Amino acid sequence: MSAVLEISGLQKTYRSRKGVRKALDGFDMVVEAGQVHGFLGPNGSGKTTTLRTLLGLIRPNGGRMTILGREVPDSLPEVAGSVGAIVESPQFFGNFSAQDTLSLLADAGGVAPVRVTEVLELVGLRDRAKDRVKTYSLGMKQRLAVASALLKNPKLLILDEPANGLDPGGIREMRSLMANLAASGMTVVLSSHILGEIQLICDSVTIISAGRRVAAGSVADVLESHTTASIRVRLEALADLTASAAALRDLGAQVIVESDHLMVSGVAQPSAITRTLAGRGVYVSELSPVVADLESVFLELTGTAPVAGEHRQVDQTIMSPTGAAPGGWGR
Repeated sequence: MSAVLEISGLQKTYRSRKGVRKALDGFDMVVEAGQVHGFLGPNGSGKTTTLRTLLGLIRPNGGRMTILGREVPDSLPEVAGSVGAIVESPQFFGNFSAQDTLSLLADAGGVAPVRVTEVLELVGLRDRAKDRVKTYSLGMKQRLAVASALLKNPKLLILDEPANGLDPGGIREMRSLMANLAASGMTVVLSSHILGEIQLICDSVTIISAGRRVAAGSVADVLESHTTASIRVRLEALADLTASAAALRDLGAQVIVESDHLMVSGVAQPSAITRTLAGRGVYVSELSPVVADLESVFLELTGTAPVAGEHRQVDQTIMSPTGAAPGGWGR
């Protein structure tokens, strides 16, 4: 597969009265064609700065970026027509309908009017297309934002928090839409704090923390590289967890005592746990390996809990059919 997006050594520094802050400190990222790629990071990690720099809205202090093989921001006018991007909160004229909003964008970008109907169908807004946007819920505005980014039928689609404001059914529909777009040959870069969805949707991920890449690769590879050999051990109701932990430590195991179970690592064979405890008259009710999920890996690498549905009110950006930026996405 060829790379649709490449970032190498990206740097961005901000100066203030408090001194110099490195928002991006040599950040690297590669997204292969036809993938759904998750871009993850805690608040303040440099995620939004990366996206805004990539789209020419912020000028970097160093590094190299390419989209579809062309260096940006210098060649951004040449590739903007192949990029659909929504960064930050959706902003639309409240008295316009979705039909009006998309028709204006399509006309400005030379997109055929029939495409408006197609994208409204894709995001599930066909039946509300003529209603004023001010009557829309947050989730419906998210759908409209996605529709606007899809008008050009882009080769690269960048979405920031597309599931924000959606109910479980809407999240499932969004997941299906992303999979269908990738199957059609579109490359999708997806930023989200709903890490369970990222694990389900994405082929690969990049995790950023403090302006630097801390993990990258296929979802399976990232999870495998951080899977621990820990075992969750639950004991019979009256068992003494502290005494049982001490017995396992005498065996050479590392043990963490939780409120209702033990986390045990450093044991070659799980049978050694049951044999040791049974010798003390303690019986095991559960013995199960702990498999890493994307959320636990994220927390391990960043030391920061993800915040679902975080609210950020900063500059809004939608890459319109003309490459202009009339609005925004996600929050």
